[in-house]
Amino acid sequence: MRAFIFPGQGSQSVGMGKALSEASAAAKEVFQEVDDALSQNLFRIMCEGPEADLTLTENAQPAIMANAMATLRVLEKEGGLRMADKGDYVAGHSLGEYTALCGAEAFDLSTAACLLKLRGQAMQAAVPVGEGAMAALLGADMEKAQALSDAAAEGEVCTVANDNDPTQVVISGHRGAVERAVAMVKDHGIKRGVLLPVSAPFHCPLMQPAADAMKEALGKASINAPLLPVYANVLAAPIAAPDDIRARLVEQVTGRVRWRESVAAMAEAGVTDFVELGGKVLGSMVKRIAPDANVTSVVTMEDVEALLAAL
Repeated sequence: MRAFIFPGQGSQSVGMGKALSEASAAAKEVFQEVDDALSQNLFRIMCEGPEADLTLTENAQPAIMANAMATLRVLEKEGGLRMADKGDYVAGHSLGEYTALCGAEAFDLSTAACLLKLRGQAMQAAVPVGEGAMAALLGADMEKAQALSDAAAEGEVCTVANDNDPTQVVISGHRGAVERAVAMVKDHGIKRGVLLPVSAPFHCPLMQPAADAMKEALGKASINAPLLPVYANVLAAPIAAPDDIRARLVEQVTGRVRWRESVAAMAEAGVTDFVELGGKVLGSMVKRIAPDANVTSVVTMEDVEALLAAL
């Protein structure tokens, strides 16, 4: 069995998508469609930067989605691959869940781009810059990360945001609380705590204003049943009903990304092959969760050709 997976924020880099668009008309069409939907030359920022503009949450989120969808479109239009025929499940890390839903045709490309632009803006606006923070805890499992978060909170928000793999958990909340947690890692048997270069504290209760904005936007969005079951971040289980998709995407803004559990559940369900489209970030996490799984990352035209040959 095979799952197609899609990366989240942090996988962006200046130059992303450029070579693919030069090699494939199908990829170029995706970038143009996203630019048209957003009334913005996002693809120019992706190709040329500056990096500070690409890193802005409102740009990074639709850019990462567009890059992954361009990769999928090349596979579909030029390689004749149908994800519904070659895959059993789809999943994405945080914003990658939107890409997974778009790839499974739960919503169209323009809708995905507009939702992610709004999501990025709403998440950025939810907490004034400097008041929130996130940190990666290396060598931490969920139990240690939760105990550390509880100890560091001191009346502020400090909570587990991403359960990425057995060795990496990300916490999020008020800056003071997250900084206290980083200073206390050794006391909790955690190897290292690293503050992340993010502009807002994602996936924690401080994001409630963004969740409210997404509830309104998703309520108006046209959503179909996906061609493949989509593993929801907040459930670590597959969903398919449009109203369920809406609800889980709203919950996801403030809720935990249960990536480790999602991958483990897919492996338990019989998935042996994981194909990451548009990035090389999730593969190493998958291998730490399911060491026996086959992992393929598809970014370049050469990667596309290799995957098509293997399938």
